[in-house]
Amino acid sequence: MKTRGNLKEVERILGVSYPTVRARLDALLKALGYEEDEGKDRLEVLEALRRGEISVEEAVARLREGKS
Repeated sequence: MKTRGNLKEVERILGVSYPTVRARLDALLKALGYEEDEGKDRLEVLEALRRGEISVEEAVARLREGKS
């Protein structure tokens, strides 16, 4: 929460690899009662946007598709 969702910043603060941060976040979500795949597509879209692989418009479209 401190990093407002910036997993690269979490990686830096904790001194662990990005995959470790993702695994810990997934474990936390599961412990909170969320299904493992729930929200995974959303995270993938946001990560693709962060990496510049898709445009904001494409991200919005994909996120809207997931809500239907």
